[in-house]
Amino acid sequence: MRKTFSMPISGAGKRRSAIAAGTAVAAAALLASGLSAGTAGAAPADAKSGAQPAALTASARAELLREANATKADTASSLGLGAKEKLVVKDVIKDADGTTHTRYDRTYDGLPVLGGDLIVHRAKGGDVRSVTKATKATVKVASTTAGIAPSAAAKSAVKLAKADDTAKAAADQAPRKVIWAATGKPVLAFETVVGGVQKDGTPNQLHVITDAATGKKLYEYQGIENGKGASEYSGSVELGTSKEGSGYTLTDADRGGHKTTNLENKEDGEGKAFTDDDDNWGTGKPDDPQTAAVDAHYGAAVTWDYYKNVHGRDGIAGDGKGAYSRVHYGDSYVNAFWDDSCFCMTYGDGQDNKAPLTAIDVAAHEMSHGVTSKTANLEYSGESGGLNEATSDIFGTAVEFNAKNSTDVGDYLIGEKIDINGDGSPLRYMDKPSKDGQSADAWSDGVGDLDVHYSSGVANHFFYLLSEGSGAKEINGVKYDSPTSDGSKVEGIGRDKAEKIWYKALTTYMTSNTDYHAAREATQKAATDLFGADSAEAKGVDAAWAGVNVK
Repeated sequence: MRKTFSMPISGAGKRRSAIAAGTAVAAAALLASGLSAGTAGAAPADAKSGAQPAALTASARAELLREANATKADTASSLGLGAKEKLVVKDVIKDADGTTHTRYDRTYDGLPVLGGDLIVHRAKGGDVRSVTKATKATVKVASTTAGIAPSAAAKSAVKLAKADDTAKAAADQAPRKVIWAATGKPVLAFETVVGGVQKDGTPNQLHVITDAATGKKLYEYQGIENGKGASEYSGSVELGTSKEGSGYTLTDADRGGHKTTNLENKEDGEGKAFTDDDDNWGTGKPDDPQTAAVDAHYGAAVTWDYYKNVHGRDGIAGDGKGAYSRVHYGDSYVNAFWDDSCFCMTYGDGQDNKAPLTAIDVAAHEMSHGVTSKTANLEYSGESGGLNEATSDIFGTAVEFNAKNSTDVGDYLIGEKIDINGDGSPLRYMDKPSKDGQSADAWSDGVGDLDVHYSSGVANHFFYLLSEGSGAKEINGVKYDSPTSDGSKVEGIGRDKAEKIWYKALTTYMTSNTDYHAAREATQKAATDLFGADSAEAKGVDAAWAGVNVK
């Protein structure tokens, strides 16, 4: 798993290497509990260019953040927030026409307000056009003095994790006092983060919200989001590497210093740097440790390029800084995951350590969890969790199409290269999600009770219908036949437009607890901004949501 020929490229201390193609085999995936100012990218021909997000330099973005911080007290006052409430600037997105969308978190009497995030939309001149809030409730509690001890909250949280078969369950730190405002009337609460290892080998980062007066569990969500070189899945690819000493490392200076490291089957730490004397990486075979690294490093590069070239986003956090990828996690770990705490992607080697989960759509799926965390921060539970997972599937699919890799061509199948089922079938289907036996094709009252990887089917199906329409068709050699819940015929608007709509909805209109009906509203606003209220695209959004029973 390491060798072949390379091709040098210019750049101080950097080269791009190219290596011979490798075979594509294997298994693995993102399983359910087991798994300079200008317009961004090329706008679809009939999109309104002014509504496209502007590509900002690092200094321009920093200035927007500085201005937002300087005026946040005035903003809080203008919104009618209480004297004990303060805004915390999280991000600012600027459209080409000068419109800004400033995302804030909120505190109350110095305590974080979970579910209190909001977005202020301002016209070019600074006037507030609208405000999107995660909660419409007034944030206020009678007292910030808890009725139970933090240790009691921690004990019940750990007990809950153990009931879910978490090994080595323990509170990672003392519970923090918060205001819980994501559901119903805001209350004083404790948030406990429980570590350990989930039953499938994935690290545990269970967030448990406990009523600080009664000790009752209010909510829980999982913080770990699952999931020239010769690659296993993508053939011969170019890699961004850096010269270090007498050799090279997998450090991509052109993409924020993104690096890929080797965990050597450990389950913690940053991992060891991959090095190579001649800048020729991998053999395309899983028995060479470099091959998985080639796939992961390439997947990170094409994902970075997609967000920058299509949406004008400079890096996962929008700050021009690279994340990092860790390969060879654990022993026979059949999954991949994103972790906000390290801002990194981690990949297992699959069954018997012979099938790394490092295909393009898997890599893009995991990195897109990072984009979601830095924007809407959709909570990883209930319907918002399904939307979080679907966002990663949607952009994983978009990246795969955008990469134009002849070995791994674009399709609406998730994880089709890694053969997680052992029979050549994909992990998930976007045209008809229920084909996997567990995902939802359409919304229903209980869809939020499903595992987030299965409730994601509603949004995945919406995206397919919006892009391609209903009925039978063949795309890039793959046959699809997408139904609608009401039997209606949906005309697709094209994937390029659908991607733009979903990205704008995610980054400017969705909040931490957005559910499917709120997602419909967010995408309708995004389509209206981009194409106009009476456009075919806005009507297409309406028809596609109706096709998955979100009305």
